[in-house]
Amino acid sequence: MNEASTGVRPFEDRDEAAVIAVWHRSGQAAYPYLPTWQAFALEHAGEVFKTVIRPRSKIWVGMRHDRVVAFLAMVDSYIDRMYVDPPEWRNGWGTRLVLLAKTLHPSGVELHTHQENHAARALYETHGFRAVKFGVSPPPESAPDVEYHWRPADVGA
Repeated sequence: MNEASTGVRPFEDRDEAAVIAVWHRSGQAAYPYLPTWQAFALEHAGEVFKTVIRPRSKIWVGMRHDRVVAFLAMVDSYIDRMYVDPPEWRNGWGTRLVLLAKTLHPSGVELHTHQENHAARALYETHGFRAVKFGVSPPPESAPDVEYHWRPADVGA
């Protein structure tokens, strides 16, 4: 990744449409096994972002050449959303955002992901997250999920 043309910064109002689009595209690509995601319209994604995600989260955006290509939304120490635009997958954005979350919350970070989201699970496990509970995500998805925790004491353990 060319550091001169990339970076992570706090979300700004002008980022909203781009973040919604990244979230929608990434979810559509990452979750072919979730009918609810495949039917999730961009307009509905915008409503959810504006009424649920944005009001309760602190958000950071990954930028490449002045374009939003990734975002991280956190509620306290919980990674509520972390998405990377599909053309940017495997370019280090997930690592950058996970490291940011750990820097912001050095005493620990938590998250959930789908059990079938093998790429995300591998990323989190590479960065020291441990699966602590297997369950089912809330409706409308109601899909098998896994809860991960990272604690500084886990490093090297």
